[in-house]
Amino acid sequence: MDNLENMKRAIDYIEENLAGEIEYPKIAQIALCSQYHFKRMFVFLIGTPLSEYIRRRRLTLAALDLQNTDDKVIDIAVKYGYSSADAFSRAFQGMHAVTPSQARKKDVRLKVQPRVSFTLSLKGVIEMNYRIVEKKAFSIVGIKERFSYVEDLGASVGKMWNSVSEKLMGKLLPLANAEPGGLVGAYSEMYEDNTTDYYIGVITTEDCPADFVKLDIAAQTWAVFEIEGALPTAMSEIWGRIFSEFFPTTDYQHTPSPEIEWYSQGDMSSSTYKSEIWIPIEKK
Repeated sequence: MDNLENMKRAIDYIEENLAGEIEYPKIAQIALCSQYHFKRMFVFLIGTPLSEYIRRRRLTLAALDLQNTDDKVIDIAVKYGYSSADAFSRAFQGMHAVTPSQARKKDVRLKVQPRVSFTLSLKGVIEMNYRIVEKKAFSIVGIKERFSYVEDLGASVGKMWNSVSEKLMGKLLPLANAEPGGLVGAYSEMYEDNTTDYYIGVITTEDCPADFVKLDIAAQTWAVFEIEGALPTAMSEIWGRIFSEFFPTTDYQHTPSPEIEWYSQGDMSSSTYKSEIWIPIEKK
């Protein structure tokens, strides 16, 4: 319950400062967690990166100002953090599909980014199987692509997996010599432009071949969530529960390190298929 109240207070702070400066360290301070943890929690719970949510909330309020006041466009632009009318106009059109001047007209169609709200919902108790693992530094060797969190990340990752050929797997799998064995997927950090690098590869101590890339991961503590069921449905459900149930009800928080998905060999469409999600954690 305390975690929920902290999240509510952090959202209150954001809303109170949309027409001003929003300090990310202050958000994390109010939520009593790290900046990284808050951003990861937000994107998984809300489905939109925090910076994108703030941008869209400001453009929502800007549209209301345009319709309900006679303030100049440049004054409204500056009020919501834009340094020029041109930059504001581009952002405004990107969301509303009309110019700021057109938004002043009657019967024009505009969009709204609603304010986030958190409520406590009671659900049936369903067990989550997890274990805590201390793991030394290791590397993932494989291929990578950069994807946007704003433009359907799940579909992009799925498309990348579908492009993995038997030939590629034949090159990767012999390199795997550390746990968890087999193929893994890994999300790197979330960059300032709301993108992430996604890796498909294996965990290995071997040198990285010239035609692959390497992701080095430091020694740390992991929460490993066990999954049984057909992909991608079963894994998607556990991802959601990690951020909506596990973190809010424990003293752990996400550390700034890649997240890993492990896939066993076999039929991924089977109801008994086994996979895992590895989340780097620390005590708050």
